[in-house]
Amino acid sequence: MAVGGDFVAFGSGYTERASRLAGAVVWTSTPTAATARRPVLPDGCMDLLWTEGRLLVAGPDTHAYHPDGPPTRWAGVRFQPGTAPTFLGVPAYELRDRRVELADLWPAAEVRRLTGRVDAAADPASALERIALDRAGQAADPDPLLGTLVAALDAGRSVAATADELGLSARQLHRRSLIAFGYGPKTLARVLRLQRALALARSGVPFADTAARTGFADQAHLARDVRELAGMPLGDLLTR
Repeated sequence: MAVGGDFVAFGSGYTERASRLAGAVVWTSTPTAATARRPVLPDGCMDLLWTEGRLLVAGPDTHAYHPDGPPTRWAGVRFQPGTAPTFLGVPAYELRDRRVELADLWPAAEVRRLTGRVDAAADPASALERIALDRAGQAADPDPLLGTLVAALDAGRSVAATADELGLSARQLHRRSLIAFGYGPKTLARVLRLQRALALARSGVPFADTAARTGFADQAHLARDVRELAGMPLGDLLTR
């Protein structure tokens, strides 16, 4: 968990801190050969990424992403769910389960200039954050309804109840979710529930109690969802 403006280390060469951009996280990663292939799990977020001469965007994942290639330095700005499309100028569904070059989304000359700025910076993560702050200052504000939606689903509210509370039909909610999150609200609810369950299980809560406390029907339901979204059993996932 990020605290103040300081980077907090989580092991395996990964650190993060709260960004000056509301709700975002700035992170760095220097993986080893042993950790470079660790899966990246769905979390409802999108990231602006830098890795030694390249700027990329990580779209919203519906399943685990498995990095390839040799270990290399990374820096990123992770946007809170639903906020990146306004920043990027692209609906989230166009980037679902994809990693794309920023130059595919923004003018190539601008991306070359920004890449050079980050490459030359003593702290690439802070330079990347500055790009995000500058761009956010020019973009429209995210739909305030999205934060309410994420909070409700993350608290375990049903999609139907949340739609009613927001005064939206199921079709309206689905359409807005596709644009903001890259998938429908039911998928978002599953992803957020997975993250809640992983946090509890990693803290030592038994799997059966984790399932009950995060809204799964039972431990078998938790196990199925973890396999579908993370691609491996929960026990294996916790040892990585």
